[in-house]
Amino acid sequence: MTPHPPLPADDEPTIAEVPQQDLPLEVPATPAQMRMAQRQNGSDDTFPLVALGGSAGSLKAFEQFFRHMRPDSGMAFVVITHLSPNQESEMAAVLQHFTSMPVQEATDGLKVQPNHVYVIPPNRDMSILHGTLLLFAPTQHESRRMPIDYFFQSMAKDARERAVCIICSGMGSDGTIGLKMVMENFGMVMVQSPETAEYDSMPRSAIATEFVDYVLPADQLPDKLLEYVAQPLLARPRREVAESNSKPAHALQKIFSLIRTQTGHDFSFYKRNTVFRRIERRMNSHQIREFTQYVRFLQENPAEVDALFKELLIGVTKFFRDQEAFDNLKARLMPLLRDKPVDSVIRVWAPGCSTGEEAYSLAMCLFECLEAIEENRYLKIQIFATDINKEGIDFARVGIYPDSIAADVSPERLNRFFTSLDGHYQIKKEVRDVVIFALHNLTKDAPFTKLDLLVCRNLLIYLSAELQKSILPVFHYALNPGGLLFLGPSENLNGFQDLFSPLDVKWKILRRLEGPSVLSRILGFPFSMTQQPATHAPATDSMLSNSIRKDGTFATLVQRVLLRQYTPPAVVINPVGEILYVNGRTGRYLEPAPGLSGMNIFEMAREELNYELSAAVHKAASSRQDVVAENVKVKTDLGVQLLRVTVKCLQEPDQLAGLLLVVFEEQPTPRKVRLGHAALGTELSRDAVVAQLEKELQYTKHRLQTTIEEMESSVEELKSTNEELQSANEELQSTNEEAMTNKEEMQSLNEELMTLNMQYLSKTEELSLAANDMKNLLDATEIATIFLDNDMVIKRFTPRVNRIISLMPSDVGRPITHFASTLRHENLAQDVKRVLDRLVSSETNIQTTTGEWYAMRILPYRTLDNYISGAVITFTDITGLKNLEAQLQESSRLAETVVETVREPLLVLDYQLRVLAMSQSFGEMFGLNTAGAKGRPLAELDNGTWQQPELRERLEAILKAPGTSFDDLRFRATFPNAGPRELLMYGRCIGGEQATSTKLLLGLRDVTAGVE
Repeated sequence: MTPHPPLPADDEPTIAEVPQQDLPLEVPATPAQMRMAQRQNGSDDTFPLVALGGSAGSLKAFEQFFRHMRPDSGMAFVVITHLSPNQESEMAAVLQHFTSMPVQEATDGLKVQPNHVYVIPPNRDMSILHGTLLLFAPTQHESRRMPIDYFFQSMAKDARERAVCIICSGMGSDGTIGLKMVMENFGMVMVQSPETAEYDSMPRSAIATEFVDYVLPADQLPDKLLEYVAQPLLARPRREVAESNSKPAHALQKIFSLIRTQTGHDFSFYKRNTVFRRIERRMNSHQIREFTQYVRFLQENPAEVDALFKELLIGVTKFFRDQEAFDNLKARLMPLLRDKPVDSVIRVWAPGCSTGEEAYSLAMCLFECLEAIEENRYLKIQIFATDINKEGIDFARVGIYPDSIAADVSPERLNRFFTSLDGHYQIKKEVRDVVIFALHNLTKDAPFTKLDLLVCRNLLIYLSAELQKSILPVFHYALNPGGLLFLGPSENLNGFQDLFSPLDVKWKILRRLEGPSVLSRILGFPFSMTQQPATHAPATDSMLSNSIRKDGTFATLVQRVLLRQYTPPAVVINPVGEILYVNGRTGRYLEPAPGLSGMNIFEMAREELNYELSAAVHKAASSRQDVVAENVKVKTDLGVQLLRVTVKCLQEPDQLAGLLLVVFEEQPTPRKVRLGHAALGTELSRDAVVAQLEKELQYTKHRLQTTIEEMESSVEELKSTNEELQSANEELQSTNEEAMTNKEEMQSLNEELMTLNMQYLSKTEELSLAANDMKNLLDATEIATIFLDNDMVIKRFTPRVNRIISLMPSDVGRPITHFASTLRHENLAQDVKRVLDRLVSSETNIQTTTGEWYAMRILPYRTLDNYISGAVITFTDITGLKNLEAQLQESSRLAETVVETVREPLLVLDYQLRVLAMSQSFGEMFGLNTAGAKGRPLAELDNGTWQQPELRERLEAILKAPGTSFDDLRFRATFPNAGPRELLMYGRCIGGEQATSTKLLLGLRDVTAGVE
């Protein structure tokens, strides 16, 4: 068991203690509370931007999220869902019920503000640039669109570390690619826990990337988000300071040591800025403020070391990344494949393959290229795909990818190279067989050799300049002559332009070059075969010096120029003096320099020519004009010879543009000058020697001064440029690998759209059905109803109201007091106000001017939440009841008149045996007041004389069995006003079928006299 490195001492400096002398003093650290306050009042343009993505079932998650999110959080929220393209969206109105923040549907050019919620409109793709929402008409079929990925990617580039993406319930895998870019740009990724999601496909796809910071239920996400935003690691040093230090802090070295101990991989040569950001992400997820605390946390939690290792790998890739780049690569590969011998092997190496998408993309491109070659030639493909991530290699070997790759792979390629497998796509065996996946560390393991193509895209941008300098020569060594190197759009050769010739500058497709300087770099020789600094040669000149000398037409072109202008000996050179072509006999003027030197005119020129030749070439190269040096003396075997040295700038043809033609022309030399050879250097006068030396000294001083001024100017410009771009370069270089991918097609899943659409249609149908039921209910009751708000403004009414108040549909929204009614009632408004004030109902019967009667009832309008939101007035037509009541009253009066005027003693009783009517003869017989007896119980008449059990039983029997009767009931009693009497009584039931409406008719005949 390998022991952990010792814990840092308390007095050791942490990264937070690194001096910040390079920072501007006017930018102090801002407390989290001040940043939150700035975000809340909108004065801070760097507020967090939170994007929530979901499809089927996400509405419930959005409701839980916004109900628990503070309305003054200082964050802006953007909701992206899969909506039906042919139906208006009510998402903004629905979400408004869940939050007090303003919710609006996004419009083109809308500026995002904190404490606002923006919803994507239907049938639109949405992106964000400089905080402004931009809408685009979809270019993809509905089944291939992925609006969540589209917005996440643009948000990652625009908001960078301020970006937060949240994946909620949904089907498919939309958002998986976008969250990787959010993570890559140092944003934060949250996912609704799959157990709480109605559809867990999208959350599980996001979690499978291992780039997720938090997985929580939807109602717990707001608290964690607020905690993340309100408590940033303010004590951490600025990245520029940490990057600028030549000696990193001990804590960082200990982190590298822990990673190397556990994984065997050394990240100390990775770019510090990228490493710092990845470590900060892990520290932020655990709310750790100090690097020394994080070191201890790593020691105590080996699983965190693995998590940090995976974080540093940054495995962001996809199929056919930059489709245009792969199309150009295929065009460059075609000539190379045609030149391959029959039955030979095409060897390709893809270091940093991650999960294999790029390696399989290369395999598909090679298969397509071989099919396009007309010649019937068999070539074998062998692709080596390597990476240091074992899990990524294992995943790539299986070759099973989610169905979201349909956004990057054309349908033709899906049918040709993939097999559909339970909602996934698997690479076919014929493609998997040509790709060999292996664990390989580019920085320490031996490279693959004899390659025709080497693809290393967006890997070098994460490595330091020192590591890149050791890797690029290895790439050159691994490639065959004429082999291709395919880099990412953000990567460059970093001073190794003489190793490769660019074929496509935009997409960084290069061809391997040969040359003497290349061998020394690869073998690690401490000297250069040209014995000159490489920094003097521009890229085009260095490449021309190694490439165009092999071209057979080059000699023809040079000779054509020489024959047209000169015939004397001449050489063609580049601005730094490298000889590219020699014409004629130049041995009298040029000779090989001793040692391992190259073909450089300044090293090969004879001593007498060196001064004049150097001056002429320098002047011609700087001024781009022809220069002629007359009467230049050169020592030969026959004496001193005068020369005319001409340096001509070549402008055409294009292959020779930028080169220099140096011509040596012998001039007539006086005998005196030629014979002066014997005394040259010994017999010249002292003044002549001094004059010549002074001339050379002045030239040297002039060249030195010019060189110093140019050097100072270049240094100042480079320093200024470096200071301006260093920070931006470090921040952008890690994400520039995705800068050229914005033109990629986006996709969406039709199943998600249909699912969400069905939910909305179901809700709409339910509301429509409820509305229809309510309308038919109100129409069936034929009750005139008016709905008012708290200001007595009409909200709606039923058609029956027109018989009382003349209302039209356009009158909705006007106060009820603006309309006249046919009611004989002038206090309608006061009654409504009384009901709203006291919250008690009011009922009254009102007659109209047309003679109709209505029962008016006023009730408070209560919502489902028991809030009073106005009043309801109902008018029930009771005209028929009133007429019937009048008829009954008239009938009753008529019956009473008949009973009262009949000559026989009669008594009419109700169901309670109370007197309803009494005939005049009955009153006279017993001495009773007819009017005073009405309404009195029968048992109370004549002081209770009529209260006999037998009579009462007979009457109650008739009440219990309507329709029965009795006759000749003998009744004897002594009456106060009539004395002793013997009566024969009979009873009949009259009235309705119900007991309450039954009436009894009691008649009698006095038989007292007959008895006597």
